[in-house]
Amino acid sequence: MPYKYLKLKRKNISRLQFIIEGYEGLATCSTIDKNTAVVKLFIMPDFVSEAAELLVNLKNEIEFEETQSPENEAAKPR
Repeated sequence: MPYKYLKLKRKNISRLQFIIEGYEGLATCSTIDKNTAVVKLFIMPDFVSEAAELLVNLKNEIEFEETQSPENEAAKPR
């Protein structure tokens, strides 16, 4: 399943999650680190292009940047 890590301001985490999950079936959003405000988007494979378009449009409303996997997330066993 495709995914992206986003870093944003802590105050915007719940807003981003609310918007993403409002598009039912597109993606889910999990907070990876609330202190550094990193979230992970799990994107449904059939909606990768739609999710990318949504993220482009969301940048007009919420400031965020794509980032790499946080060290603690990369160390978790799969």
